Amino acid sequence: MDKMGNDVPILVAQSGSLNGQRWSIMSQVIIGRGEDCDIVIPERQVSRHHARLLNTPEGTLLEDLSSKNGTYQNGNSIQEPVYLQDGDIIQIALAQSFYYISSDATLPLEQPHITPPTTSQSLRIDKKSRRIWIHDRELLPPISAPQYRLLERLYDNSDRIVTRSELIEAIWGEKEAILISEQALDALIRRLRERIAELDPNLEYIQTIRGHGLRLNNPPPY
Repeated sequence: MDKMGNDVPILVAQSGSLNGQRWSIMSQVIIGRGEDCDIVIPERQVSRHHARLLNTPEGTLLEDLSSKNGTYQNGNSIQEPVYLQDGDIIQIALAQSFYYISSDATLPLEQPHITPPTTSQSLRIDKKSRRIWIHDRELLPPISAPQYRLLERLYDNSDRIVTRSELIEAIWGEKEAILISEQALDALIRRLRERIAELDPNLEYIQTIRGHGLRLNNPPPY
């Protein structure tokens, strides 16, 4: 959060020499080889000033700064500035990749009233609108698109354990799955657990089955 208590986007290094480090994108973040950069990648294939992240009212803007070896968003070379989405993978040349975590929600707050789907479970999802309820209370603001895909896969397979590799592919797609680290998935799981706990802090809905994967614990309402 920033000094005003607002959520700010986060960049998490998930491969390369910076693996595991994270940065808040408060305003502008310069990535490059130069020591004056906010994120320094000490690799020859990285340009001195390689790319820039800019936190704007419309979202986080990613810009390549005329680098020699390119900046990539989800495997695609960017030629013009692009807005990032929650869960995007940023690749700097072939030296370093980052995972982008946004506080943006998937849906606007002003939505028409609809009745939660009738089930015998505490957590309920309306797939058409991607809205979520726990004990008849709606989860607002809505969760991000990657968080929703994670929860939906667990929700649809609540009778079994879902492997981590299956979750990664469901969230990011088969093409991008090979670029996703375990740490990126862990960060997404942690954020989703925090959101669910806003409505029900007494029950662990997303359970880790060590050595196997995750399962959704979704009992009848109490």
